[in-house]
Amino acid sequence: MTLQQRYETVASSVARACEACGRDAREVRIIGVSKTVGLDAVEQAVAAGIHDFGENRPQELVRKHDAFPGERWHFIGNIQSRQLALVVGRACLIHSLYEESHARKIDRLAADRGIVQDVLIEVNDGEESKQGIAPADLASLLRVCATLPHIRVRGLMTMALRGNIESARRTFAELRMLRDTMGATPDIAAASNIDLRELSMGMSDDYPAAIPEGATMVRVGRAIFSDDYAS
Repeated sequence: MTLQQRYETVASSVARACEACGRDAREVRIIGVSKTVGLDAVEQAVAAGIHDFGENRPQELVRKHDAFPGERWHFIGNIQSRQLALVVGRACLIHSLYEESHARKIDRLAADRGIVQDVLIEVNDGEESKQGIAPADLASLLRVCATLPHIRVRGLMTMALRGNIESARRTFAELRMLRDTMGATPDIAAASNIDLRELSMGMSDDYPAAIPEGATMVRVGRAIFSDDYAS
């Protein structure tokens, strides 16, 4: 299949998953994870109708953002403090914030540039090998972010265990419940720069399981960009 056909297959799958659980497909944004492809593939993806892209390396974010500045570029990789200056202001949304020190540096960089940087808090599903904040520590980090005027927390992100759909669904459901709990916590709900409506969860192998649990963004790479991806 062509990239256009693969994207249409993903979009159709998202629409079916939304219909099955009574959601509007317009509530779910497909982020094309372009971290393994070059500028030519990004150009094809834009022509196919993709306008949100995810990158996990700051240098690649810079290269592709500067080549396609009219598209929306998401940073989905591990945050390295020394490279945050490349990310802040280029990324429309940083999906992977989970350390207080990084939150404070993002705030300082955004202040220097006269912007407010949108972020998601990455929550760890319990796997020790993964990054992300423990659910029990989320409220504390949100309260720190509430004091940082150049950060806006738009929601939460997680990565589920690959290869086990039932486990993934539990991870997605737990993130939704955690979001709802935080959203009902009075001081967090009252913070003007915290709006937890976004849930970034689900990738090529498990995004249909994330949609019934409330995903508003799915991060899809191989299913769109890989010639040999088998759905």
